[in-house]
Amino acid sequence: MAADQPTVLVVEDEAAQREVLTYNLEAEGFRVARAENGEEALILLDEENPDIIVLDWMLPNVSGIEVCRQIKTRPDTRNVPIIMLSARSEEVDRVRGLETGADDYVVKPYSVIELMARVRAQLRRTRPAAAGLRLEYQDIMLDSETHRVTRNDKSLKLGPTEFRLLTTFMEKPGRVWSREQLLDRVWGRDIYVDTRTVDVHIGRLRKALCQHGGGDPLRTVRGAGYALG
Repeated sequence: MAADQPTVLVVEDEAAQREVLTYNLEAEGFRVARAENGEEALILLDEENPDIIVLDWMLPNVSGIEVCRQIKTRPDTRNVPIIMLSARSEEVDRVRGLETGADDYVVKPYSVIELMARVRAQLRRTRPAAAGLRLEYQDIMLDSETHRVTRNDKSLKLGPTEFRLLTTFMEKPGRVWSREQLLDRVWGRDIYVDTRTVDVHIGRLRKALCQHGGGDPLRTVRGAGYALG
């Protein structure tokens, strides 16, 4: 997994549909995790920490509606956007899907191009840096396209790892990230790095953020990890 590459969890019991979605999402630059049923989806939710979920309504055993409900009632996953896919085109079904917590509802058969656009639209809200948008937190500004960071209008020098760390923090100010979560997001799942390496780079990021003065905006949460603010 490339660092900072958004992960999409595709939950679809039809193999052909799963392959089409996977192919097109990977072509758009996403990392794709796949589940064939609701039970598997709920397991992968913890393992993959997806940035967005594309969820079919009609699943064996546990329905997509129930999967959606469980995801949205959990504090740690309720903000993960869900795009629900369904052959049910009636207004009452669309309303039920949205009221259960789905962030968008797409009726089958759907346009793949339109679905990709809807995925990108949801990610602009939850992963703005992945969409090339500028991030701001107090007096810190991060431009994900030009890779420039300023604090109080003064340019900061950051290494690539520190830049990715800051991006992660600035996308979700206040969220506490464990060392393991930061390793997955910043270094990538396929690279083995000791968790102590995270502490080293957090120290470098703190130094970089304070190179022109100002207080340390990063917070250490004992036994849990790190947060911005």
